[in-house]
Amino acid sequence: MNVQLPDIFGIMLAVLLLMAAWTDIKTRTISNELNATIALLAIGFWYVAGESLWPDVALRIAVALGLFVIFALLFMLKMMGGGDVKMIAALALWLPFNALMIMLTVMALAGGVITAFLLIRARWRPNAARPEVPYGVAIAIGGLWVIANGLLTTSVA
Repeated sequence: MNVQLPDIFGIMLAVLLLMAAWTDIKTRTISNELNATIALLAIGFWYVAGESLWPDVALRIAVALGLFVIFALLFMLKMMGGGDVKMIAALALWLPFNALMIMLTVMALAGGVITAFLLIRARWRPNAARPEVPYGVAIAIGGLWVIANGLLTTSVA
């Protein structure tokens, strides 16, 4: 097994995603420090993966900013937490566009399953409050899906 430097960055990202999911389950928050670490490590990843500043890195930054704006609107509507918004944008910095679309699809499906589970569980509990969805788990599942399928450093046809 020949482990390359980009693979080590992928492993670090996977660990950070698992940390984010765990803290979101336990506290319903994802720290700014954790999201900043995910975002800043992307810079090193771009370098070791041989990403060109133009257009690859520029497009990733533009797409991440666009996603941040879109999901910030959902935050303003109280449909998503602030840590989730930052985590999606930070993760977007790592992914080629096609891999990002796969991540977002898996994230949405996982988020739907998690939400349905929590709603069903709350329905069976008397006097249960409206459940808070740890959406960081769904984001992590989407990111881990991309990493596990080798899509972090390859574009999908």
